Amino acid sequence: MTEKVPQDYETLLAAYHRLQQENERLKRIADDALEKLDAASDGTGLCIWQNHVPTGKLIIFNRRWGAMLGYQPKELEAHFDSWRDHLHPEDRERVLQAFFDHLSGKTPFYQALHRMLSKEGKVTWVLDRGRVVERDADGNPLRVMGSHIDVTHEKEYELQLAQLAHRDPLTHLLNRAALQRQFPGEHQTLCFIDLDDFKQVNDSLGHRTGDELLVELAHRLKRQCPQEAVIGRLGGDEFILLLPWPCQDRRTQQLALACQQAISAPFPLANGEARIGLSMGIAQIRPQDDFGSALARADKAMYRVKHAGKGGFHIAQPSGQPLLDQEQVNERALDYRSQPLP
Repeated sequence: MTEKVPQDYETLLAAYHRLQQENERLKRIADDALEKLDAASDGTGLCIWQNHVPTGKLIIFNRRWGAMLGYQPKELEAHFDSWRDHLHPEDRERVLQAFFDHLSGKTPFYQALHRMLSKEGKVTWVLDRGRVVERDADGNPLRVMGSHIDVTHEKEYELQLAQLAHRDPLTHLLNRAALQRQFPGEHQTLCFIDLDDFKQVNDSLGHRTGDELLVELAHRLKRQCPQEAVIGRLGGDEFILLLPWPCQDRRTQQLALACQQAISAPFPLANGEARIGLSMGIAQIRPQDDFGSALARADKAMYRVKHAGKGGFHIAQPSGQPLLDQEQVNERALDYRSQPLP
């Protein structure tokens, strides 16, 4: 005779099966949510993370983190130490300070824009956010949840815009706005260069060839100028040198002659060979000068070279002293004109 199963056991068994079914249902919901999260974050650079503070264990809710750093799935251990070790050395101290300031309750949340280094050393910009979601009875942080977003493309675009705001788009030299921002700094001398016969190059060989010449000219100026000099382009065929020594320093004349010689050499271009020269005006930067006033004196000195036949440089006299005439300039070796090329 078969014993009758106690009713309370059947009740427990039925409850157990219901719990199993409910657990499977919740697992399906969780898997579906993770799948949707991964699909939603795919292509956006978004990664959701959770850090267990006492152990340092990281839970990454999608695969973006490891892939962003150049690792295959499960190749990189998801741990706080791994994250810390991949922080860019120049950002590490600042980012860790922000993270621990939040853990200690000094800030309501953690946020940092920083760089991370991949396995191959590639830089990725990340916007990282998070906050403590669980503390123990003593108030110590247990879990931190957050997200980070790969913002490399946005940062590169931002840097490109910043470069366009400060650089001449053709030669990549500093533009007028950037020169004005750096003026005077430690610089004591301003040299204003206006090219001779550049219009003939545009007229005979075309504006594209003229642009090609300007790019090569910028390279030649860079090769002649010391590292501490600042080179800029005002526009057209006008260039600026800012020098960290007085205009009467012997190095000023030496540099002016070197630039004159470099630019007087023929330019082999796609549409043919071009020859140009330079007229340079040089002015001492006075304490009361702004960029415009120093440029005006250098411009006036440059036109003395133009009126004397082009091809050379002239150093403007200090304020309150008359400009030297051409004979005096030549006698004092303050003005040099290029010699005809053989």
